[in-house]
Amino acid sequence: MVFNELSPFGSIKNQPVFLEELASFKIQLDIKREDLIHPEISGNKFRKLKYNLLEAKNSNHNSLLTFGGAYSNHIAATAAAGNNFGFKTIGIIRGEELATTKELNSTLTYAQSQGMQLHFISREAYNEKETHAFLEKLVNDFGDFYLLPEGGTNNLAVKGCEEILTSRDTNYEYICVSVGTGGTMAGIINASTENQKIIGFSALKGDFLKEDVAQWVSKDNWQITDDYCFGGYAKVNAVLIDFINNFKKATSISLDPIYTGKMLYGITQMVKEGKIPKNSRILAIHTGGLQGIPGMNITLKNKNLPLITV
Repeated sequence: MVFNELSPFGSIKNQPVFLEELASFKIQLDIKREDLIHPEISGNKFRKLKYNLLEAKNSNHNSLLTFGGAYSNHIAATAAAGNNFGFKTIGIIRGEELATTKELNSTLTYAQSQGMQLHFISREAYNEKETHAFLEKLVNDFGDFYLLPEGGTNNLAVKGCEEILTSRDTNYEYICVSVGTGGTMAGIINASTENQKIIGFSALKGDFLKEDVAQWVSKDNWQITDDYCFGGYAKVNAVLIDFINNFKKATSISLDPIYTGKMLYGITQMVKEGKIPKNSRILAIHTGGLQGIPGMNITLKNKNLPLITV
């Protein structure tokens, strides 16, 4: 199992984009197309899994066990990685009611098609997932496994995310990335130069992610904002959907509504608000996550909101 054989690291490009609404600010905005890193294990999920799977192999584990919600990018990526690299995968899914639905959503259907065994638990039980008693029960139920945390962030995941930035990226003054569990941002901070400013766009409401990131880094050239999270995790409205669709029309780049859509929206607003100065060079990290769009479109349709252009 050699990740580099399947990962087109050398072909990951920084794609320049032009947004008419930013033209007067003379901004250079490029997007690092991490979403193209692998056809099934997209973006930062590949980076987070890389060294974890190598460690799982080196420690003679044949099974991977992890956690996630019904639309989790991490669940989908772990299932695909297991299928690609010969691991049995087990997904502990939040929401026991999902086990009785007649038809699983596209994310869980995909995970199942990749060979992942899905185990649905209540939200109350899910909150206990990091306790010793809960993990002992999982070992009793499923046998020996290599444990991946929810979202995939641990020290090996941060190590993998440090490889997102390369020597070609040192000319950017601002590096922007969406934040869910903090591992991707931490890796980028560690790989950044002291002259660069790292801005994290939180997918969640609240400032607790600052503590999550701080435990992995020693630099202070970063900030996290939740000003553009649209009220919280997975919350969207017509303004965000229109922005994502207009961005796709202008650049041919798809964005997801949970992470990258909010990040790019936030970048444009920060430029307009003067929080990012004119003439700045900005690199935005596209972390993938596009697999969740079909499921989100079902939700949007039920709410009579515009659909995301795929």
